[in-house]
Amino acid sequence: MSQKIIAVFGATGAQGGGLARAIAADPSSGFVARAVTRNPESDKAKALAALGIEVVAGDADNPETLGAALAGAYGAFVVTNFWEHFNAEREGVQASNIARATKAAGVQHVVWSTLEDTRLAYPADGSTLPVLHGKYNVPHFDSKGAVDHVFTNEGAPTTFLAAAFYWDNLIHFGMGPRAGENGDLVLAFPLGGVKLPGIAAQDIGGVALGIFKQGTSTVGQYIGAAGESLSGEEMAAKLGRAIGRTVHFFDVPFDTYRGLGFPGAEDLGNMFQYQQLQGETFQAARDAAKSRQLYPALQDFDGWLAANASAIPIG
Repeated sequence: MSQKIIAVFGATGAQGGGLARAIAADPSSGFVARAVTRNPESDKAKALAALGIEVVAGDADNPETLGAALAGAYGAFVVTNFWEHFNAEREGVQASNIARATKAAGVQHVVWSTLEDTRLAYPADGSTLPVLHGKYNVPHFDSKGAVDHVFTNEGAPTTFLAAAFYWDNLIHFGMGPRAGENGDLVLAFPLGGVKLPGIAAQDIGGVALGIFKQGTSTVGQYIGAAGESLSGEEMAAKLGRAIGRTVHFFDVPFDTYRGLGFPGAEDLGNMFQYQQLQGETFQAARDAAKSRQLYPALQDFDGWLAANASAIPIG
């Protein structure tokens, strides 16, 4: 029986790359990955090709390139990257372009990596969260959730996948521990006392593969992806054991975090506060046990640290 093609957008990034590699590592899945990237000649694209993965050109900013990338595909994994350009409107257009292209290509199942439109719970009027970019609470959340209806109404049959905090941010996003006054290390996030659902970024792709294996029975559903939910103190303790240092947790006030001045600080500060406001609702939407049913190799935080602690910069 021939294998079904999954067109993987964002294949040179964390989520898409995780899915492309998960498919390549599971020849019994019945699927084969087709990596879609703007630049098939990039080093990351060539690394996928070296694994035997088909790599094709496709640019979400240019809808005319998408038909060929999706031709003959059974499924499509769609992810967009707000942090590449910090433009919520552009991200919405990109996602909408791909959604409509999946419909035109006759794709049978889409997994769309989305996030909540926080404005459905808290209108962007400044009464709950500071308004950003004129009309958003959390631009990188709202920009995705705002186009879910495009996938429902104008795209191929779609399952909605909501990711959790990337533990990889400790390595790549400057969120690792910093040295405190007494020489101990301090892990600092604005959590407001709630637990933080987290995941190894590559495992999001594994969960997506688990969804595709379910067939189209999940179409229309929202499925969260998380490896474990931990308090700040629990994260610090686990991190300390992994690196052999004492690590304390500091729960940064939301306003303080928003004022740190790095690109995206206000967006992330609002994101953390939204998670705190939502509390158990946000936790329940990202259930690690359910994620592990879809992807049995899912890592918890200790497992991720065992492989990655040495790469975390210590400030």
